[in-house]
This record gives sequence, C-alpha cells and structure tokens, in this order.
Amino acid sequence: MRADKHQKKRKWPKVVGIIFLLLLLAGGGYAYSIYHSLNKTAETMNEKIDRPKSEKRTEEVKFEKKHPFSVLLLGVDERDGDKGRSDTMIVVTVNPNEKTTKMLSIPRDTLVNIVGKGYEDKINHAYAFGGVEMAMDTVEEFLDIPIDYYAKINMEGFKDIVNAVGGVTVNNDFAFTYGGMTFNEGQISLDGEEALIYSRMRKQDPRGDFGRQARQRQVIQAVIKEGASVSSLWNYGDIFGAIGNNVKTNLTLDEMVDIQKNYKSATKDISQSQIAGEGANLGGIYYYVVPEEEKQKVQSDLKDHLDLNE
Repeated sequence: MRADKHQKKRKWPKVVGIIFLLLLLAGGGYAYSIYHSLNKTAETMNEKIDRPKSEKRTEEVKFEKKHPFSVLLLGVDERDGDKGRSDTMIVVTVNPNEKTTKMLSIPRDTLVNIVGKGYEDKINHAYAFGGVEMAMDTVEEFLDIPIDYYAKINMEGFKDIVNAVGGVTVNNDFAFTYGGMTFNEGQISLDGEEALIYSRMRKQDPRGDFGRQARQRQVIQAVIKEGASVSSLWNYGDIFGAIGNNVKTNLTLDEMVDIQKNYKSATKDISQSQIAGEGANLGGIYYYVVPEEEKQKVQSDLKDHLDLNE
C-alpha cells in the first residue's frame, strides 16, 4: 500500500453513491460500443421485488416527466450461509426541477418499528428479517416518504469490483490499523481486499458508524472515477461481470438510461446529511435513538425535496 506524504484536496468532494455508479455505467460515453455486455449485466442486476405501490405516493413516478423520486441504497455483508444485515443504509432523493440530489445516511443501530414484525429493533435487522421488501417498508414508515427503488451491493464481493477497475485511490483522514493492515493518513492506493477492510473499520473512528459509511461512500466514489476512465475500456468485461455478480436493483436498463438522460441536472448539486440522535443502552443493548422533533424535521425536508408537501 502506498501513501503520499502531501495530502491534497479531494477531487470528488460530493458523495455520488451506489445508484450513480449504476447510472454512470448505463449512460457513460462508451456504453453504446458495449451495449450487449451492458444489457446482459443489467439483466443480471435487475431483481424484481414483491412489493405493492407505496400508499404514500398518489401518482406513479414517470421519468420522462422528470418526477422527483427516491432510492434506498443498501450495503450488505452477505457471506455463505448468512443472509446478512444492511449495515449501510442511505436514502437518496432526486429532484431535477430543483437540480439537486440529497443523500441521508441512517445509522444501522437506529431504533425503529420493524414493519411486518410489530416491534422496535435496530433498523438494519429489517433486511435480515425480511429482505429488501421489509427494509424498504421500514425505512418508508420511519421517514414517512415513498421509497420508490432500491440498489443493493454485496460488500463482501465489492472487492471484485475494485480489482476489476484496477484498484482505487482514496484520501484517508487518519492513520489506523485494522484487519491486520495499516492505513496511513493521506492519499493511499488500495486493491480490492484492502478497500474492503478499509471500508469496514468502525470502532477506532470517533465518528463511529458514520465514519464507516463515509469510507464506504469514499471507496464507491473512487470506483466511479476509475470505472469512467478511458483505461477501463479494456476491462469492461471484468467490470460488468463484477457488478452483475454483486449489485442488485429493481431498476431496469431502460429506466437507468431514462434517468441518465432526464436527470443529469440533478447531479450538479449533491448534498449529504445524517439523521441526528444519540446512543442509548436499553436492556443492555446499544441503540441509536432519534428524537421525535428531529425525525419530523427530516421527514418534512424529504417531502419538500420530493414535492410531496405541495
């Protein structure tokens, strides 16, 4: 692993997120020359879910009309014989009329009502209990907005994507040792295994789970940068193969292309936030508790961004 002594300003200060990895690949300049590979990958990625239309939305989202929409991004550790939990949960809302995209991180330990179970638990347990559908339903009730789409990435296999693009370069905020590896402060280059371990560290970070989520998004941004580079043209087969094996979404290829075509303006202003709360020990178990006032504020802001308060 290499580290640069001179810490330089990040080239990608705005978080793009998993969904824009998909959109970039769907709409990138070289997509036309490799359409068949892209189409095959999109078919592998597409995963229909058994979930009715949200009662929180009165009108169906139509991309050609540039309706604001939402996506739940799930970063899941799925090992053999283990369904896993969604340790990374990010709600993305896109409004092309305002030309803005907002990303809200939800800590995995957030105490919420688990829809379909009838009791409160950590929000990341929803995926473990009932898969994508229960995770979407639970987040939808918690934030009181429609969750229109999802994109899920298997973090265990994310190393294959990193290796496919030839590794990534990130700027590390502080030095730490984790998983038998030392990550120096400043600019460092990571292969797939290193990137996976780098993105998993949590306990040494004073930001806790938020710090881990930030590193995961940082690695994803670096993958987007490398995947969009001209040099990646020679590796598109490996890249598409790794993505097809490790990313699932209910968006079709046509929908991704429509988004790329009609929502470009919304990528010019991308902001990120985290829902405020505090840790609490309840019955000997740690939870992240969000005050009702904070929850209502976040709900109102999201509804405004989705044009649901009009």
